[in-house]
Amino acid sequence: MIRVLLADDQALIRAGFRALLTAEDDIEVVAEAANGEQAVSLAVRHLPDVALVDIQMPVLDGIQATRQIVADPRLTGTRVVMLTNYGLDEYVYTALRAGASGFLVKDTEPEDLLHGVRVVARGDALLSPTITRRLIDEYVSRPPQGRLSSALDVLTNREREVVALAARGMSNDEIAAQMVISLATAKTHVSRSMTKLQARDRAQLVVLAYESGLVTPAHRPDTR
Repeated sequence: MIRVLLADDQALIRAGFRALLTAEDDIEVVAEAANGEQAVSLAVRHLPDVALVDIQMPVLDGIQATRQIVADPRLTGTRVVMLTNYGLDEYVYTALRAGASGFLVKDTEPEDLLHGVRVVARGDALLSPTITRRLIDEYVSRPPQGRLSSALDVLTNREREVVALAARGMSNDEIAAQMVISLATAKTHVSRSMTKLQARDRAQLVVLAYESGLVTPAHRPDTR
């Protein structure tokens, strides 16, 4: 079962999400929070696999709540998905840096919500092409900071190549095809890279890849 925490200050939205999620045989809603502070407390109490967290909430906003959840060693197995009213907003990059594993627009189609929860629960990033484009655009007007370059020294050349491909939005299947390796090998490279870089998931690999200069805006993917 995928254990889910819902955090949104609008009771109607929580009720709608709960009805959709609990109708699935493999998903269970373990708690609901009306603000960010409650979200953090309930996450510690219930240890959910996925926390669906609204960006704008009272008491403690979603980004601050995400930072606290990600920083808590008791919640290493919890992945945070930010809920937003807009596909692109000023909080996208900040939320990813805070540790969010992806984004979902509140008016997303039901099947996309369910797919998103399952994707994040298995450790993958939930980044739509438009979100990926927004992340890349953050680096167009400024050079890479390079402050994480030394951290990337722990990667082998093969692992660097895998991280670069993951940062361009490729799935494990696509990475395997691009590098002409087996799917199992691609998964192993991704997993080892995440461990070495202490990245919680693929979303963090994307951020690390761009901040370190491993991937640059000149290599941006076609997300039209």
